[in-house]
Amino acid sequence: QVQLVESGGGTVQAGGSLRLSCAASGSIFSINTMGWYRQAPGNQRELVADITRDKANYADSVKGRFTISRGNAANTVYLEMNSLKPEDTAVYYCYAAARTTYFTNVLPFWGQGTQVTVSS
Repeated sequence: QVQLVESGGGTVQAGGSLRLSCAASGSIFSINTMGWYRQAPGNQRELVADITRDKANYADSVKGRFTISRGNAANTVYLEMNSLKPEDTAVYYCYAAARTTYFTNVLPFWGQGTQVTVSS
């Protein structure tokens, strides 16, 4: 199995910045995509941003404010969040689409989530 551990959440005032980190470990053969989803109370989980080796993809609501990147170790992903708004308040989940062996299909794996709260 693959374990994802997030860090970097917290409380910040509107207009502030936070940086989320996520590290994958365990039985990893390859990771295709890593990314971040978020879920606010009463809402469905939604994609914030994801990244493959070549391309990053962002939700319209965060374009120009958030930047996703992969670390030098391919099993890490970061989310730099700037100009935060109260509507960015949510639990942020790290996601990886990974294969555990050469023979297995690509499967989704999730972290436990980290709370981001933006006060007005």
